[in-house]
Amino acid sequence: MNDEQLLRYSRHLLLEEIDVAGQEKLLGSHVLIIGAGGLGSAAAPYLAAAGVGKITLVDHDKVELTNLQRQIMHSQNSIGKSKVESGKQFLQSINPTLTINAIAEKATEDLLQELLPTVNLVLDCTDNFATRQLINAACFNHKAPLVSGSALKFDGQLSVFDFRSTRSPCYACLFSPEEQFEEVSCASMGIFSPLVGIIGSMQAAQALQVLIGFGQPLVGRMLLWNALNTQIDEIRISRNPTCRVCGSQH
Repeated sequence: MNDEQLLRYSRHLLLEEIDVAGQEKLLGSHVLIIGAGGLGSAAAPYLAAAGVGKITLVDHDKVELTNLQRQIMHSQNSIGKSKVESGKQFLQSINPTLTINAIAEKATEDLLQELLPTVNLVLDCTDNFATRQLINAACFNHKAPLVSGSALKFDGQLSVFDFRSTRSPCYACLFSPEEQFEEVSCASMGIFSPLVGIIGSMQAAQALQVLIGFGQPLVGRMLLWNALNTQIDEIRISRNPTCRVCGSQH
């Protein structure tokens, strides 16, 4: 690190769990963030501020007025622009020393196959079941750690699937791809503005823990946050031996 970096990240360097070695890990890391909406708007700025050297944003949507109630990476002037380009500008304004890639596409299997060999960790900040399953399977195949978050109405969920470990469950262990879930969205159900900030910030914190390698990330656990009652619960998740993605029989 140069003198400017030592000053910029000095508050991290004071933490013995991070120190110079941990910060250098972040500077050498590449994180893929899929979804530049509410969750991504909270997670990406903290990762950029913390010094993750390379961030790739993937999202095919454009910024709409209804997004501005919660998607803090975008502004009034961003309406009509690509979310990833708007996000890139915001992240570069926070930390211009980083490399920010903006990919205005859907997260398809082909795109993930292209990107995952180059990344150290993935954040799933999407809002639909099929895409979550696609991301989960691709991360498992490439042994890429996955930080998964979701938020709707007043309820948020957060978990970490670290596929570098053979003991880690996957998203499909908990939510089978074969099950039929009714797709719900913020547009039809509504969402409490700070909820995505809370879950997205937690995703960033989990990502930093996994990248640096300290503490106890939420591997094998799912955190449930209810903003209506200000209540946090946690459930244990085990690898399902019959899981279509990671089970021992497949």
